[in-house]
Amino acid sequence: MHELISYFILNPTALYIAVGVFSLCIGSFLNVVIYRTPKMMEQEWRTDCQFLLHPEQPIIDESKITLSKPDSTCPKCQSPIRWYQNIPVISWLALKGKCGSCQNPISIRYPLIEVLTAVASLIVVAVFGPTLQMLFALVFTWVLITLTFIDFDTQLLPDRYTLTLAALGLGINSFALYTSPTSAIWGYIIGFLCLWIVYYIFKLVTGKEGMGYGDFKLLAALGAWMGPMMLPLIVLLSSLVGAIIGIILMKVRKENLPFAFGPYIAIAGWIAFLWGEKIMQLYLGQLG
Repeated sequence: MHELISYFILNPTALYIAVGVFSLCIGSFLNVVIYRTPKMMEQEWRTDCQFLLHPEQPIIDESKITLSKPDSTCPKCQSPIRWYQNIPVISWLALKGKCGSCQNPISIRYPLIEVLTAVASLIVVAVFGPTLQMLFALVFTWVLITLTFIDFDTQLLPDRYTLTLAALGLGINSFALYTSPTSAIWGYIIGFLCLWIVYYIFKLVTGKEGMGYGDFKLLAALGAWMGPMMLPLIVLLSSLVGAIIGIILMKVRKENLPFAFGPYIAIAGWIAFLWGEKIMQLYLGQLG
């Protein structure tokens, strides 16, 4: 491990190439996670409902959806997607954004997520360099990308990812990798409570739910990674971006439809994770 780190310190270009190529592949996998996780959750809910309503009937489900099964196919013609049709970005360009069998359009979002994952990963490398912090920061980034798009599509933030992110943050900060163990614990607690209080007051005043519990858990997870001091910055950034985009969506849609707040928390959390201290220093410097 030390030899590998030393090699990348001496050869930073090799590090960028390795992370760039690997993160493109990760982005391809994240597309699968983003697409299948809601379907997996729905299948689990249906199974639970079947068990509760008809406990005497055996539950037989031969078409169980996982991240690895069934194999990827075209949603229109069901033709299997071959390995050479699944090369990040390159395959989409080679196929001209269409299925190789039926010419059904393939969403441009797939290569965009792959490119986004690679670019975000390279930024992480630039900030942290070849360190253990970089490795966990990459995982942090990939989970946030996953949560962002799942919430954007479904307005759901799955516990399996928010709670895992929180547990990982608490675990690695038990070794004070990004913040102290005590700070991580307080960050988790305060992160959950501050949005829960806002949610409760909003519901008390309006009778409506302004956000979901997944948002609390996501902010709590970010607190577990960064500690409580970054939470005000995250809330401020996410609120500003969310308000601006929310106003735009309301004008475009001409109606007051709910929109996911999780993506803005995730984006603000990622910014704070990489540059939060510099932003705070700049702000305090302006005050001074």
